[in-house]
Amino acid sequence: MEEKKLVPAVVRAVTVLDELAASPEPLSFTDLVKRLGMPKSSLYGLCTTLLDLHLIRKLENGSFTLGTHVMGWANAFLSQLDLTQEFFAAWDDMRVLPEETITLSILDGEDVVYIACRNGTRPLGFTFRAGMRLPAVYTATGKAMLSTLPAPELDQALNHPWPDPLTAHGPRNKEELMVELSDVQRLGYSVDACGVRDGMHCFGAAVFDSNNRAAVAGVAVSLLTQEADEAAQRRAGEAMRKLANRLSERLGASRKA
Repeated sequence: MEEKKLVPAVVRAVTVLDELAASPEPLSFTDLVKRLGMPKSSLYGLCTTLLDLHLIRKLENGSFTLGTHVMGWANAFLSQLDLTQEFFAAWDDMRVLPEETITLSILDGEDVVYIACRNGTRPLGFTFRAGMRLPAVYTATGKAMLSTLPAPELDQALNHPWPDPLTAHGPRNKEELMVELSDVQRLGYSVDACGVRDGMHCFGAAVFDSNNRAAVAGVAVSLLTQEADEAAQRRAGEAMRKLANRLSERLGASRKA
């Protein structure tokens, strides 16, 4: 196979843009020289060109940040993206747990809204449908997404009367939920142990995109409780974490769930 040849100037330009994108603060020319190790003359030429193309902008204090042209690319990418199509494409690529029910949902206030479902061949006694709403605190995808929220946003998301329970299981207050969210962060996946339906265990993971630190969606798999022994739970949780990572990559995220 013929080896790919990269254009050095393009690689250097992308390196500059990546460094500015990764920095929480604008960077001076001196900062860029130190961080990138490029010759000053080469970096100066790159910055001048990037400025002319509006890919970076220069602030009044002389430091640099990303420019408006980059936002145009980001908006074009997002406008072409269909989250549900990416979900099914990622799942088809992986081909794990093919007989189980898989769902994709987003947060909407205190609920999760299911936007894509692939109901499996194993009967659960419960059918997920696109458009279905359930209280986020009881669902695997809801817990996965809530676990990624900064503390102020999480407090705001939970600032409402506790929803009526769907079963005799699941968290009964914020304190119990916080314990579960801590487990999600430790394990990398969430667990709904019969909180949505008796006899059904669900395992979820958070999906990220390139623009948000908090999750933009969640994926989950549902198993019959009688089949959810310790080994099966671990397999299901890890499978969802891998699926979430694959979908996050398709959405342009550098962070993994």
